[in-house]
Amino acid sequence: MGTEGIEQAGMGTEGIEQAGMGTEAVEPAGLEPAGLRTAGTGTEGIEPAGKGTEGIELAGLEPAGLGIAEMEPAGLEPAEMEPAREAEEPPGSPALPAEAPQGGPPVAALSGEGALPGREREREQERGRRGAGAPGSAGRAARGRARRAPGRRSGAESARRPGVTVDSSKAKTSLEALKISLRQLRWKEFPFGRRLPCDIYWHGVSFHDSNIFSGQVNKFPGMTETVRKITLSRAMRTMRDLFPLEYNFYPRSWILPEELPLFVAEVRTMKDSNPSWKPTFIVKPDGGCQGDGIYLIKDPSDIRLTGSIQSRPAVVQEYICKPLLVDKLKFDIRLYVLLKSLEPLEIYIAKDGLSRFCTEPYQEPTLKNLHQVFMHLTNYSLNIHSGNFIHSASANTGSKRTFSSILCRLSSRGADVKKLWSDIISLVIKTIIALTPELKVYYQSDIPAGKPGPTCFQILGFDILLMKDLKPVLLEVNANPSMRIEHEQELSPGVFENVPSPVDEKVKVAVIRDTLRLMDPQKKKRKDTQCQSPEQAPGASEEPPDAAPSAEAALPSLCLKQVFPKYARHFSYLRLVDRVAALFIRFLGVKGTTKLGPTGFRTFIRNCKLSNSNFSMAAVDILYIDITRRWNSMGIDHKESGMCLQAFVEAFFCLAQKKYKALPLHKQVLSLLELCECRLAALHGKRLVWGCGLAQPRGALRATGTAPGPGPARPHGHQVLRLQKSSHQLRALMCRDRTGS
Repeated sequence: MGTEGIEQAGMGTEGIEQAGMGTEAVEPAGLEPAGLRTAGTGTEGIEPAGKGTEGIELAGLEPAGLGIAEMEPAGLEPAEMEPAREAEEPPGSPALPAEAPQGGPPVAALSGEGALPGREREREQERGRRGAGAPGSAGRAARGRARRAPGRRSGAESARRPGVTVDSSKAKTSLEALKISLRQLRWKEFPFGRRLPCDIYWHGVSFHDSNIFSGQVNKFPGMTETVRKITLSRAMRTMRDLFPLEYNFYPRSWILPEELPLFVAEVRTMKDSNPSWKPTFIVKPDGGCQGDGIYLIKDPSDIRLTGSIQSRPAVVQEYICKPLLVDKLKFDIRLYVLLKSLEPLEIYIAKDGLSRFCTEPYQEPTLKNLHQVFMHLTNYSLNIHSGNFIHSASANTGSKRTFSSILCRLSSRGADVKKLWSDIISLVIKTIIALTPELKVYYQSDIPAGKPGPTCFQILGFDILLMKDLKPVLLEVNANPSMRIEHEQELSPGVFENVPSPVDEKVKVAVIRDTLRLMDPQKKKRKDTQCQSPEQAPGASEEPPDAAPSAEAALPSLCLKQVFPKYARHFSYLRLVDRVAALFIRFLGVKGTTKLGPTGFRTFIRNCKLSNSNFSMAAVDILYIDITRRWNSMGIDHKESGMCLQAFVEAFFCLAQKKYKALPLHKQVLSLLELCECRLAALHGKRLVWGCGLAQPRGALRATGTAPGPGPARPHGHQVLRLQKSSHQLRALMCRDRTGS
């Protein structure tokens, strides 16, 4: 491979020397601003000669003033900060039992000769504890206080405390990593399911594996459909129309077959304007995975126009011809992102991920090498069949490495890894913001408000490519990223064996384990119990000295760090389509549906008072029919008739452009949103007033000294203030309305 290492603009092509790197000592994805260093992190151990310790303090993460910070180093905790048990045990080992107190009797007698019966053994242990405790009256007083304290438990009672139950019967390929995580957490696994409800259900593929009415499920309904290549491309295009500069991290895309004429025309126009432009495009089937069906083209005429393009739609994108190279090889990054909650939105990013390498040295695409998949495609499932694929136990060598090892190499060359992490965090948050509107429609369809159902969370796999200038580019989002921690090795022709993969286990077990820690239902129950319980005596809530240590205390710090709502103030202005989706869901009418009928659309127009002499209700019906018919012809979803969310968003944008012609698109949409929300709030306030008037008995009017009249009773003071505020806002919007249109 040579020692050329990393090719990067402005960095020189000689790259990084592998020998003597010492990446084991590095705290890679430093993700911590220079002013927030933790004592004893030992970051000075990773610097090349002549570099200061600030070289790897990675993420002040502030692109152009964004205050994104505090992502600690990528999961590689210094040895002195980890519990001793973590250093002694191999990864994934179950937690060791508690040791007996020093100077006291063992926790349990060994079975065999001389072992006491159960009750006698317990008495012996109790006598031993009394002997080790405070002597005389002081010891009795201490034991009395312990008995009176409601929060104190003995070690045996603490061990018998009910644990979290997990149904893993549908975990599939993530089963082994899940089992290791559950052993570390000391949670109860039900690999064949359970008649009684479990706290957590771990599914391998989708939310619809079974009917669940309580607990938590590790899949969102509709997530698989939402992150498909066509749906993702449409969502990113919508956001780019609103915010062109903020969403320039996704390659320009066209959807086949319906946008093939548009694709041909745009490419021809760009070539005419710039004859030296020689682009390459990559074609990806919509439902493809693991590199299946992907191929490269140099001209639109090279698209394989067979019958499969009709039955299997695809996305064609601009190919990134100048990626960052390591050891002359192209690679991508698989980052794990936890969507912990949809409403309110809560996002976590893993501090470490995987770097998947091609297995042939990279060359820019030409007609001769377009077909060389081991050079151009980074998919692990493809490259594992290459004779050059290297399985490695080291995190910084081989065909699959940790992302933190790449960051270490970049940092040693003086690259700005703080900015890189900041850009990646921004990319992830913006992508989730683009996906949540569609996801909310699916969620309310499967789990309608007011009906029993589980709460959801999900681990997503973000595939990101780095360009030479370290700009991250989003390739795709995976709803079901592989969580396998082993690979197949061929022992003899046709005979394979599963071999553990240390790199996979290090990253994936930590992600699953810490996801479960964040979703732990017992934590919430304990908090609720503490809030509801009466005042306790001082120290009553503390565990007694002989209590068994919790599994949580023996675990390393979380590898998942919250990025939203932590940085919400930097990104909230982007959530316009989220607010449009809220209007769409409000007028759906029938629970469980994902399509808006003509009556619902007319009700939306009427309640928001958007029709006038220039835009009659007949024009409203024509708009609905035209947009709905076009979207239905694309074959989006024929299960239901009506207007889907994307069609409603297009209709909303059309209304905004008609009403506010002089403004840019995002301000047009924002103005129409504020107008609709204000008018709906005023309408809701009027209904509250009417409801108060009808509900108030006539005798109550006489008792308050108010003469009964023909109209409804006046609302209470806070209702009057709310209505006055709504009317003032409405008046201001109507004035701006007249000036804008």
